Amino acid sequence: MKKKTLALVTAFAMTGILPSAYAEDSTQKLVEHVHKMAVKYPTTKKVDVVDEYFGTKVSDPYRWLEDDVSKETADWVKAQNQVTFDYLAQIPYRHQIEERLTQLMDYEKLGRPFKEGKYTYFYKNDGLQNQDVLYRQLDDGKPEVFLDPNTFSEDGTTSLANVSFTKDGSLVAYSISEGGSDWRKVIVLDTDTKKPVGETLVDIKFSGVNWLGNKGFYYSSYDKPEGSELSAKTDQHKLYYYELGTKQSEDKLIFGGTEAEKHRYVRGYTSDDQRYLFISASTSTSGNKLFLKDLTKADSPLQTILDNTNSDTWVIDSKGTKLYLVTNLDAPKKTCSDGGCEQS
Repeated sequence: MKKKTLALVTAFAMTGILPSAYAEDSTQKLVEHVHKMAVKYPTTKKVDVVDEYFGTKVSDPYRWLEDDVSKETADWVKAQNQVTFDYLAQIPYRHQIEERLTQLMDYEKLGRPFKEGKYTYFYKNDGLQNQDVLYRQLDDGKPEVFLDPNTFSEDGTTSLANVSFTKDGSLVAYSISEGGSDWRKVIVLDTDTKKPVGETLVDIKFSGVNWLGNKGFYYSSYDKPEGSELSAKTDQHKLYYYELGTKQSEDKLIFGGTEAEKHRYVRGYTSDDQRYLFISASTSTSGNKLFLKDLTKADSPLQTILDNTNSDTWVIDSKGTKLYLVTNLDAPKKTCSDGGCEQS
C-alpha cells in the first residue's frame, strides 16, 4: 500500500496537480502522514446463517446486508461512509487537487456527428457539465439543443441512457435513468416539434429500442419488481412490441413468456429492410442463441438459427433470404459467414 501511495503522489506532482514546492520537498512526508491517519472501522455483526449446496454447508454471516431497504443496512452504510469521509477530510492539499483536476477537465468536448433524417446530431460538453448535451443542426444552420439531460431533474440525477431514431428521423425514442437505476423510462418525441408522442414506457431494463417503421418498436424487460428494485430477482428477460398510440399494458409479448424461452438477457433487432426480426437470447454475458421471425408473414413461426450458447453470434446484414453473420465460434478474432434463412 505504501508503494502505491508514493506512486500516486509522485504522479500528482508530475502532472502539476500538487504544488511543485510541496511535491519536491515533502512527498515522503505526505506519504507518512497518510499512513498515520487513523482508520477505525465500525463493527459489522455476523449472523448464524448456513446454506447447504449439494451436501456442502456454506456459511453466510453477512446475509442481513442483502436486505438493501432495511434500516439496519442503511445505518451500516451510513457508518461506513462516515469513516470514508473522515479519512478523506484529513488528506493535505485535497482542495488543491480538486482545483487542478477541475482545470484539466474544463475544455470543450465534441462527439462524432451522425445523420438522422434531415438533421445532423452531435453530443457536446462545454467543459464541466455533468452530462453531455445532444445538439442538432440543419444544413449550415446554427446548432440547437435537442436533448439536455442536465435539465431532466433538479438534482441532476436523471441521465440520458440511449437514443434511437426511426429510419426517416421523424421520431426518436430516448430512455432515461433516474438516480442511476437500471430500470428506465422510454419517451418518444416528434423530432420536428419535440413534443411527446404516445405514453411514456416504464420499468424497462437492459434494453435498447429497435423501431419497426414509424408505428412502433421492440424493447426488452423483466416483470415489474416487487419490493426493492436493487435486489429483485430478474432472470427472465422478455421481448415486447409497443405500438404508438396504445397503452404499454397492451404490448405484445414476442419472446420469453415460457419456461423454454427463459433467458437472462433477450434482445430483438430487425434487418435493415425490416423484413426479419432477429432475437438474441443468452443466460450470461457471453454466448447466445439466435432466432428469426419473418415479419412479412402474419403469425410466422419462430425459426432457430443457433440453438446453443457456445458463441457470440449476431446478424450484420441480409440480402433476400441470405443472412450475413459474425461469430467468434472457433474464431477468437471473429469471422463472418453467410447462410440461408428458409424454414428447414
